[in-house]
Amino acid sequence: MNSKQLFSVLPEAVVTGKLRKPLTLLTDDSRQVIPGSCFVAVKGTKFDGHSAIESAIQAGAVAIVAQTPCPDSAKQAGICWVQVPDTHLADGLLMSVWHNLPSRELVLLGVTGTNGKTTISYLTNAIFRTTWQRAGLIGTIMYDNGATRQPSHNTTPGCAELQGMLAEMVKNGCRACAMEVSSHALHQQRTAGCDFRVGIFTNLTQDHLDYHGTMEEYYQAKKLLFTRMAASGTPKATAVINADDEYGRRLAEELRPLMRVRTFGMAKDADFHAEPRLISLKGSQYELHYQGKTYLVRTPLIGEFNLSNSLAALAGAVAAGINIRDAITSLAQSPQVPGRMELVSSVNNVQCFVDYAHTPDAVENVCRTMKQLCRQGRVFTVFGCGGDRDKTKRPLMGEAAAKYSDVCIVTSDNPRSEEPESIIDDVMPGIPKEKQHRITDREEAIRAALENARPGDCVLIAGKGHENYQIFADEKITFSDSAVVIKYYEEKNPEGRSVPSRKPDGKK
Repeated sequence: MNSKQLFSVLPEAVVTGKLRKPLTLLTDDSRQVIPGSCFVAVKGTKFDGHSAIESAIQAGAVAIVAQTPCPDSAKQAGICWVQVPDTHLADGLLMSVWHNLPSRELVLLGVTGTNGKTTISYLTNAIFRTTWQRAGLIGTIMYDNGATRQPSHNTTPGCAELQGMLAEMVKNGCRACAMEVSSHALHQQRTAGCDFRVGIFTNLTQDHLDYHGTMEEYYQAKKLLFTRMAASGTPKATAVINADDEYGRRLAEELRPLMRVRTFGMAKDADFHAEPRLISLKGSQYELHYQGKTYLVRTPLIGEFNLSNSLAALAGAVAAGINIRDAITSLAQSPQVPGRMELVSSVNNVQCFVDYAHTPDAVENVCRTMKQLCRQGRVFTVFGCGGDRDKTKRPLMGEAAAKYSDVCIVTSDNPRSEEPESIIDDVMPGIPKEKQHRITDREEAIRAALENARPGDCVLIAGKGHENYQIFADEKITFSDSAVVIKYYEEKNPEGRSVPSRKPDGKK
């Protein structure tokens, strides 16, 4: 690929020097540079790629993309220097071109919002796969390129990895991809070069204020997915927005002059309007009203918030080109989403769930569902808050958990560089004293809840969901909430007379 083809996609680029030969590699990691490479110097939150330019040149880079002017040393060395206002944006655009614009060969669906991204992307991917055979998935739990799966390390990967994944999906015969899009990724331009056909907005509640500062800035970061879709000119680009959410209603109003908007929710004026009929431990049913017709929708997921998630997936799939009846049929067979309102065990009539809820709104939603399902018994909620994250939400987390829980056991989550006890201290003001219990060791806290639960009670372990690790200041250890539950009951029932419903790897 020659420089004219590659660099023509960069707005406001100032190019100094020329390339004599086609590039061998495009990379934003100086450690990967080989002779003939183009190195994009991206300024990250922890490392500035501009500081690695010299080492990249010494390793054989023949082109540099940077936010700084070309120095005389680079001119004398015959380096092709491309100065741009924003290397984050340049990185995404260049990686997209380098991989032959893969998102244009896919029906790319992005899901953004505070809560529900993983579940909605999972459900939408399942609908895509049932209808179109092969589809990709990029999100918090895993990356699926249509042929292989691997655990994820970021909700939304960096530009180079992301465009490479999309290219693999095209190669593997995928027709679509469902992707979680975080506010960090949007703010950092990781999705630059992605042509989204459908964008889904779930909701906006307090989270990540340690990064964004204010709720308004957080909202504006989420909105970027849709304004960039509108500006891209992608044919049939559609925004699918939660009409039950305050920020969703605002977003829909602001986007209508710019692009096609479809809404979903319990609100009667939503384009996809649902009326709940049944929510139980076996799943949910609701009536869907769409374009003057009524459909009965069944899903194995439980909880009213999951009803909203399934509704979003249906609306997104229809916007992507799936027939509504095919989407509804697929949804009835959708898989359990790991760590999302997941029934891990049902022993001695004690139901134990694991959920990823780690925001006040999410915790309140899952605890409310527990209370609805556990009509005759008590709700035990085991949870904590992550270290080095938004501290202002900690007492709100306590308040949210206490609202529908009979017993709150506050424990360690991923404390990172903070003292676990200090984090727990921040949570406690939100919980009435009669419901307060603190057990810093997470395994001990889970065991305490299971030990004290009686037949008819429900135990909710919130905050980590699918995660199989715990992060401390100086180490990352192996830890799984579901594995602790399995181990507890195996010790209690060594002869296997009463066994949990799920093994730690998700197999029954």
